[in-house]
Amino acid sequence: MHKLADKHVGLIGTGATAVQCVPHLSRDARELYVFQRTPSSVDARDNHPIDPDWFAEVAAPGWQQRWLDNFTANQAGGAADEDLVQDGWTDIARRIRARIARLPSEDMTVAAMLAAYEESDFEKMEEIRARADAVVRDPGTADKLKAWYRQLCKRPCFHDEYLQAFNNPNTHLVDTDGQGVSRITGTGVVAAGREYELDCIIYGSGFEVGTPYARRAGFEVTGCGGGTLSEYWADGMRTLHGIHVRGFPNLLFVQPTQGANLISNVPHNIVDSARTIAVTVRHAVEHGFAAVEPSQEAEDAWVELLLSGPGSVIGGPDCTPGYYNNEGQDPGSFLGRGYPYGPSAYFAYIDSWRASGTFDGLEFK
Repeated sequence: MHKLADKHVGLIGTGATAVQCVPHLSRDARELYVFQRTPSSVDARDNHPIDPDWFAEVAAPGWQQRWLDNFTANQAGGAADEDLVQDGWTDIARRIRARIARLPSEDMTVAAMLAAYEESDFEKMEEIRARADAVVRDPGTADKLKAWYRQLCKRPCFHDEYLQAFNNPNTHLVDTDGQGVSRITGTGVVAAGREYELDCIIYGSGFEVGTPYARRAGFEVTGCGGGTLSEYWADGMRTLHGIHVRGFPNLLFVQPTQGANLISNVPHNIVDSARTIAVTVRHAVEHGFAAVEPSQEAEDAWVELLLSGPGSVIGGPDCTPGYYNNEGQDPGSFLGRGYPYGPSAYFAYIDSWRASGTFDGLEFK
């Protein structure tokens, strides 16, 4: 990073990548220009040393799984008497639940609960917007860094140094009023009607969601009938448990979609998927099977179950465009959702499925 000391650096994007990069680039670059299409919601991360005496009390054997389950229960509205994690994600959920719990019993309607959710969200977002005013010295810059939307319209960010970096004289926010960068030239970037000469451009402009599988994986997968995975998923992802795909034996996915989606702790999904895959592979090896795939009936039933639910509570059609809401378009029968009864219920279901040893829905050959 010290080699940036004489460089003019441009960073395109103000999402999760930029929030992590900006403090370091601000420290080391001669000049830093941050090109913003949409401001992120940036709350305090509140990093601090862990009290060793406190940790000794909670770190009994199995503590990590307890924390995984506790986070999921807190964030997804499960039964949680305490919050072991106490971070920004669980704070969002605690506030919403508390606001709804204060409703009189006669007002426990869907409309009233949605209104309570909206009020809780607005209260939190006003705090985050006020934080920008309190941290950033230039009022104009502070105003441009305020997210005007609901907190779950885009991925919330948490950082203790991002907003502070804009107080450094070498760090400049280039707000494009939702338009983004116009073009890249031979010497820099054109944005908001001006060209900025740069030595280095960093792209923090997002990742692809919903594009053909081969484009993101770097290779295509061909099934036993000669068709490709991209073709099979052309109208949306289809799996059993988010892991198995009909017509693609021994192709086992480790990811959250169509499983416990949506919780913010993706490693919980990954670890649990790995458990399911390990049990499945062990059964195949121990019984001399060479292949495993879901039955067509089981896969169809799983997708139908997913579509029976309410869908995601994030990224509504009135949110700023992003992958949460299909770039502001009607997502229709979006197949990126998860188990309709919630993440905690999914983990309980799949744990029971593994323990049964019957492998309902799978065909071993």
